[in-house]
Amino acid sequence: MVRGQIVWFAALSLLLSSCTAAPEPITTPTPTQASAAPTETSAPTPAAPSPSASEALATPEATVQVQEPQSESKFEFLLASLKIQDESGGGYDRDYFRHWIDSDGDGCNARREVLIQESRVEPTITGNCQVFGQWQSLYDNVATTDASSFDVDHMVPLKEAWDSGAYGWDAGTRTAFANDLGYAHSLVAVTASSNRSKSDRDPAQWLPTNQDFHCSYAFRWLAVKYRWSLSIDSAEALQLGRLAKGCSTGNYGNIPDKARVVAGAPPKPAGPIAPATGALDPRFGTCKEAKANGFGDYVKGVDPEYDWYRDGDKDGTVCE
Repeated sequence: MVRGQIVWFAALSLLLSSCTAAPEPITTPTPTQASAAPTETSAPTPAAPSPSASEALATPEATVQVQEPQSESKFEFLLASLKIQDESGGGYDRDYFRHWIDSDGDGCNARREVLIQESRVEPTITGNCQVFGQWQSLYDNVATTDASSFDVDHMVPLKEAWDSGAYGWDAGTRTAFANDLGYAHSLVAVTASSNRSKSDRDPAQWLPTNQDFHCSYAFRWLAVKYRWSLSIDSAEALQLGRLAKGCSTGNYGNIPDKARVVAGAPPKPAGPIAPATGALDPRFGTCKEAKANGFGDYVKGVDPEYDWYRDGDKDGTVCE
């Protein structure tokens, strides 16, 4: 650990030493474990070196269990466990993270598994895994019975993950991260508007409008970064330390098991993508071909590739 990082941890420890309890239990049902199907994709090569966290380990979906900290707060444990360094800042492409997949073959992809698990009433599931239930967005406290009006957000956005270390992962690990059902708070169903507002910003740049969720949001952000051995930058560390000061002794959940990460070469540069003008995908004739090459899912209003395909079940996602 370099001297600068020791100073950071010392500062954070002093910041957390005056914490007072502010219980804010938030419970979220735990989805079933998802396993990833590794596929290689193509993209520009980032200049940043592979992080030390991305060592060649076993399969991406496997985890390493950890012992809960006893004498120190979970917030302090998580903060002290994360490496502080600048983000990579280049080379990201959403298509490098294949989602949403149906890892267990039950007909429900990871997005729909989250909707099933987070419904506040017993959900009804019809053919093609159409899910009917009731949901409440923790980001802004908006409730709905229309699943299509909610997004399933990555607690740590895909680009943030890329810049924080995922650029050094293999395709299978990126797929496992994008569909992580092994930790209940990696994915969360929220309003589309709050998800768009958050975009790829970290807690130093964005927090939910629901202030009662700030402590849980900070804890879950730290937990996901810890689980996937991702780094935090200095501004992110300061903001998380400030948030932790008022809530580090609250009960915000357990520290997740470590996910196994496999290092890999960055994706190869991709050719230009034609603009969506009502034409078909210029690279692949079918969704099956696109998925076989590591592309998809495509989400309406997010991915321009959505317009190239027919949304047969009208759920706002194609090539899923």
